[in-house]
Amino acid sequence: MKNAFVAAILAALIGLVVPGGAAFAEGKQDFTLVNQTGYRIDKVYVSPTASNDWEEDVLGRDVLDDGESVDITFHRDTPGCKWDLKVVYADDDSSAVWSGFDICTITKITIHYNKKTDTTSATTE
Repeated sequence: MKNAFVAAILAALIGLVVPGGAAFAEGKQDFTLVNQTGYRIDKVYVSPTASNDWEEDVLGRDVLDDGESVDITFHRDTPGCKWDLKVVYADDDSSAVWSGFDICTITKITIHYNKKTDTTSATTE
């Protein structure tokens, strides 16, 4: 049963990233991810909080440079509002993970990095 759910989510995530524009039949979970870390992000993963797998990198072959943003869109039939987010930095493959974003109620996630405390944080709108 869980494999069928994961397969359905994976199918919904294919074609998830739509650079610079709106997608046909967008879902209520759509949001913009903004990189304000000072570093290039190589990979971005989104996964339902209930899942144990990160699925595919939604950036595909692209990267998200500092100061850039990307629209992450979902098919309108994608279930669930609680999703986790993982970013992987290009320079050293380190990562940051957040759990339980209610992406049905937010439109933007901005990622920040603090060199002094060596922590990555996220703010939402």
